[in-house]
Formats: sequence, C-alpha cells, structure tokens
Amino acid sequence: AQYLATRDGPTPLSVEPGDPAYGAWLNGLHFGEATLTFPQTLVLRYTRLEPKERRNPQVADDYGRWFSARLKGLSPRLAEGGGWYCAGRFTAADISVGYALLLAQTLGLHERFAPDVADYWARLQAREGFQKAKAAQGGAEAPSWQTP
Repeated sequence: AQYLATRDGPTPLSVEPGDPAYGAWLNGLHFGEATLTFPQTLVLRYTRLEPKERRNPQVADDYGRWFSARLKGLSPRLAEGGGWYCAGRFTAADISVGYALLLAQTLGLHERFAPDVADYWARLQAREGFQKAKAAQGGAEAPSWQTP
C-alpha cells in the first residue's frame, strides 16, 4: 500500500514524511496487514482451509483471542486520528486496517469489536469506494473458504 500511495506523487491516501501523522500512517499500513491479519490467517486455516479431520477449534479460538488483544490497539488510534486511523482523514492506513476488519467479519470475529471499532468499520463500509468495490464483485459466488 505504501508503494501505491506514494509512487506517483502526493495523494489523499498518503501522508507526507513532514506531516506529524507520518509515523502513525506507516504504522497503520503494517498494523492492518501484519498485526491484525496474521492471527486471523490461523483462524481461517484451522476453521475452514484444513481438511475437516485436521481442523483445530482450540487453535482457532486461541488465535481469535490473540486477534482481539491486538485489536485493542486500534481504539487509541481512532481517538487520536479523529475517527480515522491517522491524520484526521481517510488514508491508505484505513484501507489496510479495513481489510483486516473485513476478514474479521468473514470469520465471525467482528462480534468482538469494541463499539468504537464497530463504528469505524461501519464508516469504512459506508464509503463510496467500498460500495463501488462491493458492486464490482457483482453476484460472484463466495469462495468455498468463506463458509465453514
């Protein structure tokens, strides 16, 4: 996301290095894609991707709790970022974190969202760009891994 947001010059999705929110923006890019997504990949693996005889509800539950613990780091950012991850506006950091929240919803982990995180997720989904992306998917059938 950093490469795409900075490759062709300034864009509202990026935060410039001289901006006080630049460090938070960089952190947000990685927070979504690494910190929040990693534990969810193990929930996905052990609830949906492994053959039924290899699925492990205990591992999935453990990593679901790990995700929840990591998710607690989002609330202070939202408070400091004016309801967005940083800079008081929608940036690529919100896309990164939003993808992790979308995956959490797919896995049923969204029920663990704190109220401010649930509100943030609702704002992300209400954005015109999100709606266009969903519409572009059309009536495509969900991949088999999306259903337990």
